[in-house]
Amino acid sequence: MEMKVVTILENEELNKESNENHSGFIQMKKFHFVMLLFFVVFLSAGITTFALAFGDEKAVPVISERKEFEKLYTAFDTIKKSYYKEVDENTLVNGAINGMIESLDDPYSDYMNEEEAANFHQSISSSFEGIGAEIQERDGNIVIVSPLKGSPAEKAGIRPEDKVLSVDGESLQGMSSTEAVMLIRGEKGSKVELEIERPGIEDHLMITIVRDTIPIETVYGEMIDDEIAKIQITSFSENTSKELIETLNELQNQGMKGLVLDLRQNPGGLLDQAIAISNLFVPEGDILFQVEDRNGNIEQVKSNNKNNASVPLVVVIDKGSASASEILAAAVSESAEVPLVGEKSFGKGTVQRAQDFADGSNIKFTTEKWLTPKGNWIHEKGISPDYEVALPEYSTLTILNPNDELKLSSSSAQVKSAQSMLKALGYDPGREDGFFDDKTKDAVIEFQKEQQLEETGVLTGETSLRLMEKLRELINENDTQIQKAVELLKEQL
Repeated sequence: MEMKVVTILENEELNKESNENHSGFIQMKKFHFVMLLFFVVFLSAGITTFALAFGDEKAVPVISERKEFEKLYTAFDTIKKSYYKEVDENTLVNGAINGMIESLDDPYSDYMNEEEAANFHQSISSSFEGIGAEIQERDGNIVIVSPLKGSPAEKAGIRPEDKVLSVDGESLQGMSSTEAVMLIRGEKGSKVELEIERPGIEDHLMITIVRDTIPIETVYGEMIDDEIAKIQITSFSENTSKELIETLNELQNQGMKGLVLDLRQNPGGLLDQAIAISNLFVPEGDILFQVEDRNGNIEQVKSNNKNNASVPLVVVIDKGSASASEILAAAVSESAEVPLVGEKSFGKGTVQRAQDFADGSNIKFTTEKWLTPKGNWIHEKGISPDYEVALPEYSTLTILNPNDELKLSSSSAQVKSAQSMLKALGYDPGREDGFFDDKTKDAVIEFQKEQQLEETGVLTGETSLRLMEKLRELINENDTQIQKAVELLKEQL
């Protein structure tokens, strides 16, 4: 059966429905919301009551339509009138909103001022300037969910689960993800230094990254052989479904008979795009996912695609696959019996909405749980693949800092990593314990000779960069997860 990809996603009813029910902005009565904003001022700011208890002046009278806000108004008016120096009303309001959001103890809920909100909208619509990594606030720390494909962060060796301790020497402890983004992002060509704590590595890593323009191109396709194609979706942005359709049609014209859909390192994005793409592969009437509200009411979101693609499919996931990519993976797995290959996914099982304010700021907050077609809540648990396949050990080696000099008699974790890289590439460093001896120097010289670099026996600068580049090429050539997916597809053809 010929795969009619274009007609599948030209059904506007799906997009309208998903926009109205799942990704639209919540409208709230401004008067009620403004009154609510100030509540946390009293709770989170730790305001002293000394003046109120012992001072001669009484608090400013409060006129309120609702008694529960009387204390809130009293606190706001008292601070504004009696604080020892003049305060800015907007600062108090922003602090109140931040306090409310923080009191939710939800890493996916956030308040964004005008500048932060503008960056948020830009990041899902066109392009932005920065390092290209999805981050999350977790237990007071900033953690990498996933670097974007081809981004400066990926090229510098940033990985999922890396904890970012500081940016250019400024600690991120206690910051929200939005506050951290404002420090990490910057103009194209500028440098930013991240202090990284990596699981399994004792020493902190200092990684310098040159910021660049991060285009929101989210779909990359290629033919692996004469019959099997691979498409990688790096995130779910405004045009992802359209990009996917175009790529599918191009690959079909090149003879595609089986498809590997690569969702590794995909941090998620827009829900309506995950729905639209899931519809491509899940038969009409079958469940894509379920949404559960605070009262336990459950709504099923079903496929309305009558002509789903018939091409055999295998999906690849890893611990960087989160949110919308997990919705897609669970939908095709449980409702279309598509095999999943790779590693357990990240585990984000909540849905967020955004509420814009008139001044350009907004709040992003969690409104529902989402469940898999079979009713599983994968939050903080992830999705386990049908075929668990790890990448080669050398794919997890710690990156080298090209600004450092690794030479004779050096001893460090970086030397140990370099020795393992050399060995993986076919050079014999003699040891892999982190001590740079004569044998390691000889291996470096041999590598430099074959790469037509100056034969110094010292790992630094261009030698370090070239060594990491060659290792990335080796990882791509020996991608065990993709190889397993191809094997499964060939059994179906």
